[in-house]
Amino acid sequence: MESQILSKKLPAELLTLESFRPYGELITAQDQGTYNGRPSDRSGGVVLNLENGTPFFWGMRLKKTGRNVDKIFRHLECNQCIGSIQKDWFIVVAPPTEVERPEIEKLTAFRIPGNCFIKIGMGVWHAGPFFNYDFVDFYNLELADTGDRDHFTHNFIEKDCLTIEIVDLGMNTN
Repeated sequence: MESQILSKKLPAELLTLESFRPYGELITAQDQGTYNGRPSDRSGGVVLNLENGTPFFWGMRLKKTGRNVDKIFRHLECNQCIGSIQKDWFIVVAPPTEVERPEIEKLTAFRIPGNCFIKIGMGVWHAGPFFNYDFVDFYNLELADTGDRDHFTHNFIEKDCLTIEIVDLGMNTN
């Protein structure tokens, strides 16, 4: 007998420093001259853990992804920073877990404005970027071999008979 795949609607929350803090940090542009030389003084910046390998910064053009989530990922050895210039997008996150699966009841979706980047904390489950534009250019910082040795995947369809749909509560049609 074939299992039925259930669909869970997940409303996108407003991204703020406080709302994203359990999952990482928000990176925003600040006026020049506000940095006093110490990482703790950097308003809008973040400190990264990239000590477990060679940092790799790259641009990627992604085609329309929609808003249905069937897989989620985590990296245990590094932070990841990602953002888009000028276009909003969505991400789904869940807190780190000791086991090899996220806690479904703790999944949270965020709408990421096109004027900032996010730093994803080590071990945080994340899926995205998601958007309905024809394409969006993203910039991504992670380790050069993150995709090969520090990339753990949980497949909601295979493991939970579940797919997640990100719902934008009237903010935009992206």
